[in-house]
Amino acid sequence: MSDVTDAVAHFAEHGTAVPALVLASLAALLATAGFRTRWSRRHGQAPPADDTGARPPTTERTAGTGPTGRETTGSEQSGSAPGGSEHGGESALWRMRTTVRDAPGSLAVLCAALAERRIDILSLQTHPLAEGTVDEFLLRAPGELSGTELADLVTAAGGARTWTERADAHDLVDAPTRVLALAARTALDAAELPLALRQLLGRCTIRSLPATAEARTGAGAAQEVPPEGTLEDTVLRLRAPEGGVISVERPHLPFTPAEFARARALVELDARLGPRIPHARDVLTLSEGSDITVRRADTRDVPAAKAMHERCSARTLGLRYHGPVGDADRYLNHLLSPRFGRTLAAQTASGRIVALGHLLWDGDETEVALLVEDGWQRRGIGGELLGRLVAMAAETGCESVYAVTQASNTGMVAAMRGLGLPLDYQVEEGTLVVTARLDPVARSGAPLPHGERIGRE
Repeated sequence: MSDVTDAVAHFAEHGTAVPALVLASLAALLATAGFRTRWSRRHGQAPPADDTGARPPTTERTAGTGPTGRETTGSEQSGSAPGGSEHGGESALWRMRTTVRDAPGSLAVLCAALAERRIDILSLQTHPLAEGTVDEFLLRAPGELSGTELADLVTAAGGARTWTERADAHDLVDAPTRVLALAARTALDAAELPLALRQLLGRCTIRSLPATAEARTGAGAAQEVPPEGTLEDTVLRLRAPEGGVISVERPHLPFTPAEFARARALVELDARLGPRIPHARDVLTLSEGSDITVRRADTRDVPAAKAMHERCSARTLGLRYHGPVGDADRYLNHLLSPRFGRTLAAQTASGRIVALGHLLWDGDETEVALLVEDGWQRRGIGGELLGRLVAMAAETGCESVYAVTQASNTGMVAAMRGLGLPLDYQVEEGTLVVTARLDPVARSGAPLPHGERIGRE
């Protein structure tokens, strides 16, 4: 992993042709390795590097339905492999970790026990520890074998602290290919770092803690984390490139030194490359004939976003920020930071920002938010941004997105309904939370392709 990040960063430090060089070299490596471009929840696919969220129309199934249009069942969504094993009957994929004594023949005994139960070892990674070795397997087992039975089998063969989880076909991607893909994505887009860490380390909670917040709480403050980071069993902490700390927690499974080194290498790569976002732009024609440009935004757009705030009415700002209108500007550094999500901006031909859409990583959940300048409302801009943000969320493996607004904000409610996805509503003291359930495979509600006309909301 360190070699990968060093190579990518080396290209990045030599001129403005970095994205082309990185993409060309890594694309060749990934093509050779046969990298699949679809990822599951743990390995969610991110949008292309030069991305504004635009997706072509799709005829794939809608969220919550199977290929025939009926509701999918739990078994259909599991990791069962299609068809059956070579021995007949259904098979299932499993990810498993266990600790094996560091002694000659220990691993051989375990492998023999798996073979006796007709369990195929598809891949194996080793994580050396001071005492013993953590072995991570991808297994194909008979479908009737449960996770508890698998763990008991491994324990009887000498494994300890065994952990199992159902897998699917997307886990068949080999580790070097996956690391190369994550390094490439991180190199091209600073917003990819939290997602890349989650896909590298599996099911975990990632928090970006600003230095100022940590100084107030006194917990995990940046000054308490050395430059090389810290590893404490199920928690690892790394210095964030912009200051503060990136905290990663995985209570169900301790981190190994190898995983810690991989995570640190990704963060070091991000720090060496500095601020960056994709530069793609989509020009869209509104129903009355005027053009707007949709592009990614970051903290360098804070002055333009503040200027938009000044042009917005108090009612519009109040519907968006749910607090004192005078405090609206102080949210922008957080909202536009790629550490906390992705932002899309809609701007006029003169370069003035007239709308912002945010996709915010909130622990295991994902929030969407919109702000459209008064004079540009009811022209379809909000719905266009929302559709692109939801497409991004689906492709990164999110199961749902939610929007927090006021019950009187009919524009936001209409935009959420326009997605064509199952919605849940919760209202409490005038605050409305609308949750849209996504299918990470189907790209329901995909926005119009580049250059097409958009209608009114």
